[in-house]
Amino acid sequence: MSQPLTLYTNPQSRGRIARWMLEEVGRPYETVLLDYGTTMKAPDYLAINPMGKVPAIRHGETVVTEAAAICAYLADACPEAGLAPPAGDPARGPYYRWMFFIAGPLEAAVTNKALGFVVPPGREMMAGYGSFEDVLNALEGMLSATDYIAGGRFSAADLYVGSSLNFGMTFGVVEKRPAFERYWARLAERPALTRANAIDDALLTPKAD
Repeated sequence: MSQPLTLYTNPQSRGRIARWMLEEVGRPYETVLLDYGTTMKAPDYLAINPMGKVPAIRHGETVVTEAAAICAYLADACPEAGLAPPAGDPARGPYYRWMFFIAGPLEAAVTNKALGFVVPPGREMMAGYGSFEDVLNALEGMLSATDYIAGGRFSAADLYVGSSLNFGMTFGVVEKRPAFERYWARLAERPALTRANAIDDALLTPKAD
């Protein structure tokens, strides 16, 4: 991974997930800070991400957007970090399953709940995720049975799942079920997360003139 690596982010965004992943990988990277409504919508950045949102990474000439995709990409690009089960390992199944369960059903369910949208009775099949309770119950069942998602050790799937759960619990959209809190408490002790949070928290503090 000798090609330059750049993170496009804002400290008040899902860019925190990507930064945590980069700190876990342990490779040097440059940070480009973007502001909502201005530089995030400027032509230079829209050429990188036409959606005009963060995070995004550039690795050499490769651009990756979407937090889940960034986590999966970096885990495979830096196998020495041990953040993804190797190809052929049965743990690769739950690794992908739950990472994209969060990116799909949980993301949609949480967004709808935050917006006050409730799937009408009898229309659950059209929503894809069924109901909000279905999503939380499925996740709770999995996290009640294991400390880590893939092969009994921390992986990029835990990073993404844990980040999303913590965000939901912090803002009161996801209820603080014991299995969720125990899971996040394990992940919150990661040194890479401490480093990532320190970097982003410092960016939130206005600099003195």
